[in-house]
Amino acid sequence: MPERHKIVSHDKWLEARRKFLLKERAFTRLRDRLSAQRRALPWERVDKKYVFDGPDGKETLAELFEGRHQLVVYHFMFPPEWDAGCPNCSFWADNFDDNIVHLAHRDVTLVAVSRAPYRKLAAYKKRMSWGFKWLSSFGNDFNFDYQASFRPDALSKGRAFYNFKIQNPGVSDREGVSVFYEAKGAVFHTYSAYARGIDMLNTAYHYLDLVPKGRDEAGHDFKQFWVRRHDEYGR
Repeated sequence: MPERHKIVSHDKWLEARRKFLLKERAFTRLRDRLSAQRRALPWERVDKKYVFDGPDGKETLAELFEGRHQLVVYHFMFPPEWDAGCPNCSFWADNFDDNIVHLAHRDVTLVAVSRAPYRKLAAYKKRMSWGFKWLSSFGNDFNFDYQASFRPDALSKGRAFYNFKIQNPGVSDREGVSVFYEAKGAVFHTYSAYARGIDMLNTAYHYLDLVPKGRDEAGHDFKQFWVRRHDEYGR
């Protein structure tokens, strides 16, 4: 690895770092502007009634807010026929617990939703030692309506609406995040993102982007080929 990089004096290193800092600052300002534009996007009212099954029994979408005004739902890949959650979604979920207390103090509730029956979610959650709230949408259209699950006929044709275009999602359930706002008893859908759009939710990737080898995923058809559930890496 060192042979691919120029080795310089401290002064030269500092000069290069300062030049790159200008680009980082420009990127930060651009990201702030983009985030402001994201928050300014139009909303759509959620009139359909969804009932989920979870640790507190049956709950509606409005009840998931737990008295707060903002709700973030992670669409966790776990269809009814699976016995364990997606390893890659598990990689994302490892980031949830330590952030929930901070989000709650900024008027945000974070939950995960999957189509598998709640008993499967509860068993897998126990295995992974997670504490975040995870709910089953088994029997309702929530994941289908928010582009995270796909009907058999769409899959067989390789033509489903995912990430805001018609494409082949490859599997019955995909990853994503949806954001909602509650005001005076009404619920609004404010934002959704899928695929690379959820990179920002994975703290580990941000650390990997800092180190010399980066994510080290180039040359692989499936970029996250290396990811395992956190109890499957071994030593």
